[in-house]
Amino acid sequence: MERSFVMVKPDGVQRGLVGEVISRFERRGLKLVAAKLMTVSRELAEEHYGEHKAKPFFPGLVNFITSGPVMAMVWEGPNAIAMIRKTMGATNPANAEPGTIRADLACDMSFNIVHGSDGPESAAREIGLWFGEVGASYEKAVDKWVTGK
Repeated sequence: MERSFVMVKPDGVQRGLVGEVISRFERRGLKLVAAKLMTVSRELAEEHYGEHKAKPFFPGLVNFITSGPVMAMVWEGPNAIAMIRKTMGATNPANAEPGTIRADLACDMSFNIVHGSDGPESAAREIGLWFGEVGASYEKAVDKWVTGK
C-alpha cells in the first residue's frame, strides 16, 4: 500500500470544504490513516515549502499557509499518490479537468483548496514532517471490494 500526504489549505477550511475533500478520497477507495486540524507554524511552513525558498512567491506561500487552520492528512491505498493527484486536478483550477476538486471548488491558483504529495519521496518527507511516524495500517471490511485483495 502506498501513502500520501494531503492538506486542505486555509481557504478550503475557511470555506467548509474539509468534509467534501475527505469524501472524494473515501469514494475513490482510499483510507484515511491520520488527520489533524492545526495551525501551521512559520517554521513548519518554511520547511514544507523549502524547495521554493529562492523563488519570489515563497513568502506568499508561507504567509498563506500560516493564515488559518489546515487539515493535514495521510491517505493510503494502491497507487494512492497518482489517485490523489488525479482527484485534486491541475494546480491551476483553470486547467483542471471537470469533476476534480480544483475544477469544481476553486477558481484561483493561489486559493486552490488542497495540496498533495507529488511523488513517493515527497510523500515520505511530508508525512514525516507533519506527522512523524504514522501508525499501522488497518483493514476495512470493504477493502477486498475496492482493491480485489
